[in-house]
Amino acid sequence: MAQQAYVTETADGGSGPERRRDRFRRLLGRPLSGWRGDPRIWRRGLVLAALAVLVALVMLLHAQIPNAVGNLGSLTETFLPWLGLFVPVLLLLGFLRRSATALIAVLLPAAVWLNLFGGLLSDKNATGGDLTVATHNVNADNADPSGTARDVAASGADVVALEELTASAVPVYEKALASTYKYHAVEGTVGLWSKDPLTGVQAVDIKLGWTRAMRATVSAPDGQVAVYVAHLPSVRVKMEAGFTARQRDKSADALGEAIADDRLPRKILLGDLNGTMNDRALNAVTSQMRSTQGAAGSGFGFSWPASFPMARIDQIMVQGVKPVSSWTLPETGSDHLPVAARVSLTTSS
Repeated sequence: MAQQAYVTETADGGSGPERRRDRFRRLLGRPLSGWRGDPRIWRRGLVLAALAVLVALVMLLHAQIPNAVGNLGSLTETFLPWLGLFVPVLLLLGFLRRSATALIAVLLPAAVWLNLFGGLLSDKNATGGDLTVATHNVNADNADPSGTARDVAASGADVVALEELTASAVPVYEKALASTYKYHAVEGTVGLWSKDPLTGVQAVDIKLGWTRAMRATVSAPDGQVAVYVAHLPSVRVKMEAGFTARQRDKSADALGEAIADDRLPRKILLGDLNGTMNDRALNAVTSQMRSTQGAAGSGFGFSWPASFPMARIDQIMVQGVKPVSSWTLPETGSDHLPVAARVSLTTSS
């Protein structure tokens, strides 16, 4: 006897599964109900579309923005990654405006941002390496220099650079780090602590009139490396003058020249450069060295301000050595976050 198939009928005559599918289609189609058959979806949102194109052009052509007026180019490049926040905002506004033109235009800044910074979203940290380095602007007004020193030493770094040292705080840092680092040298307001011997210690003239940069040779087990410590002048954003960075730019040029003249093939730069890798004003340095964060880190590695990091102005850069991993350290008593990296001296970059 043939079996009879039964289908459960609902009150409106449809089966249970069919009714659920219809309900889902109605729910999904409700936000788009005002779009169907409306020719205005292409005419609405032209201003939003123009803004999307403008944001894309600013990111794409940032190097062409002139510095002649208030160093606007450098200011834009300092916070360039944050322009990506316009993408979800414009996307939401385009959707609320029911503008197909705006939504399509938003694809432009999204694509440009991913092309510029998408590589930073992946984790490039690896194992290995033979030298760990760290740098920290400890802040001249740090209320707990001993605690800050212990926090940085706890990172396990073989070499530590400190910037913004005051004459009164230097003995405190020397005492706190003495048990971990056998060798150290201080020049002006910057210092270097190392587990391996230091030779060739000297101040580096970055055209300031006082010492905020130094160089030393670290004799690590896997070879010698020239280590530079630098604290470039601060920049300011002023209503009447814009982004004032002339002295920082002049010092960056002098630092880049000193590094280029160094005869050791392996070099590491540690310090607060008061600028990001995107800032053209640091080209004298960035054109010959690579950032460990970009090459072997995860994310942007923002280091300042410590309470809400918005830019990576504390840098670890290398030449002739291979970055293996890079990271930021927990907040200390400073307004900057310490940054650290692991490099290989036996494999060139």
